Amino acid sequence: MLGGKKDNNGRSGTIIPASTSHGLNSIVQGTALTGDINAGNDIRIDGTIKGNLTCKSKVIVGPTGVIEGDVHCQNAVVEGKFKGNLTVRELLHVKESASMEGKIYTGKIIVQSGAVFNVSCQMGADSLPKSNSQAREIVKESATA
Repeated sequence: MLGGKKDNNGRSGTIIPASTSHGLNSIVQGTALTGDINAGNDIRIDGTIKGNLTCKSKVIVGPTGVIEGDVHCQNAVVEGKFKGNLTVRELLHVKESASMEGKIYTGKIIVQSGAVFNVSCQMGADSLPKSNSQAREIVKESATA
């Protein structure tokens, strides 16, 4: 029988590759990165990033995480420190341990009591830039104003 061969432990000999569609990228505590990052899947930051991050999925900034730069993503959860410009297409969740500074463009937002939230924020689908390049232009214009 094809594919029915079993090893000595009674398991099938068929190898099934790990799914890459739901992978989680992770920058662990004690790791510092400088530069731009592009992520196709969720990314969790418990270390430090100085640079720009573009993610097609969710960005999670853990309690020890620090981001200084521009971030563009679908959804975000912030528990650590963020300083820069943040564009979240759907939902931004700011936890009570978060400290945020800069400009935010988001579809929806939740800010828990206790969060340090020193930002200018534009909400709703109409406030979102149509593309990352448009978001960068908006940020440049607001910086020179």
